[in-house]
Amino acid sequence: MIPRLLPLALFSLSLLAGCGGHEEATDKQPAARVVQAETGNATLARVPAYHPTPASLVAENQVRVASRLMGTLLSIDVVEGQQVRVGQKLFSVDPVDVQGQVEQSRAGVKQAEDALADAKVEYQRFEALFKEEAVTRQQFEKMKLQHDMAQSRLAQARAGHKTASGQLRYATVTSPIAGVVTQKLAHAGDLAAPGQPVLVLENPGKLLVETQVPESVLSALKPGAQVLVEVDGQAQPLVARVARISPAADPVSRTFLVKLDVSGAGLRSGLFARVLFPQGERETLTVPAGALVNRAGISGVFVVGQDGIAQFRMVRAGESRDGRLEILSGLTDGERVVSGGAEKLESGDKVGHQGN
Repeated sequence: MIPRLLPLALFSLSLLAGCGGHEEATDKQPAARVVQAETGNATLARVPAYHPTPASLVAENQVRVASRLMGTLLSIDVVEGQQVRVGQKLFSVDPVDVQGQVEQSRAGVKQAEDALADAKVEYQRFEALFKEEAVTRQQFEKMKLQHDMAQSRLAQARAGHKTASGQLRYATVTSPIAGVVTQKLAHAGDLAAPGQPVLVLENPGKLLVETQVPESVLSALKPGAQVLVEVDGQAQPLVARVARISPAADPVSRTFLVKLDVSGAGLRSGLFARVLFPQGERETLTVPAGALVNRAGISGVFVVGQDGIAQFRMVRAGESRDGRLEILSGLTDGERVVSGGAEKLESGDKVGHQGN
């Protein structure tokens, strides 16, 4: 019985020996790739603190141009974005109603002139009769009063005609400033009405930043103070100066309107901005600015472990200042990160040179 089992046992031992050799082979991992890179520490630092408020850029000189007549818009002769000069034609209004008033006032003048002519004849006749004592003083004074009233009615009729005729010049509306057409609020064929804007013009030579601030910020704010303003499309914050502060709060938001003078290339009204009002200091975690890299659309840093192996870690970055980058989340104080040469690294690489 035993001789028959001996070959089977020997075969099993040979299988175990083969499996053991395979496990030993798979335990051997390839050596990590060594990449030369610089490293630095994540450290806590005190940085300026700000109270950000949303803002927008507006032109200091903005005009909403409306018609002074009620009538149909015959034409609008400018387009949005067009530069205009003082006195340039902007749009025209059908003056048919005003023309009717002019004709009516002209007829009124003619009627008043005829009435005065009749009154003058009667006045002169009664004046001669009074000198001959053919009429009483009372009769003469009454005729003189009628003559004077006829003169007054003629003066009123002429004034009304002048006013009506003057309205005709408002049928053609010209630009009151040199600037740019920023908004077109009506079209040819629309009904124009007094006080209803047709176009908006701006002088882009002077821009302001407008924002609303709470009382806690306002208490430390003075006219002439300098603050930073972040503007869409600008790589760096701009320095603005507080120009005007509203003395009264908005009854709904309980905030105060603040206007700031700002200048810079590429600025135009309507851009969104963010005003950074100083609020002391705060403590935050920072790393060397060169530590931040982008992998597959994800921002992060390479963290170097005690064994020198670098691993990519996603972080949320904040502001960059004086060669240091604020890290809002993803790192802890004292961790070591790759600060130079991170673009050559992959997770699992070994950093060959460490130092600041």
